[in-house]
Amino acid sequence: MAPHSDMTRFEAETTVGRALELHPAAQWVFASYRLSGCWNCASSVDETLAEVAAGYGLPLEKFLADLNGLLGD
Repeated sequence: MAPHSDMTRFEAETTVGRALELHPAAQWVFASYRLSGCWNCASSVDETLAEVAAGYGLPLEKFLADLNGLLGD
């Protein structure tokens, strides 16, 4: 599946559900942070990336940079 052509950037307030819509490979970034349940857990789709980072003790800026790396320049 190709990424959507109307992509925006991943931001702290982007929800997990929207992140997975923005780029199909976002699931692999989540998995690299040991967050494999994020795309399977019904309650996580409305959680923001900032909430995920805070809840799991992740460095938010690095997490967002890794996700935004999927989008290129």
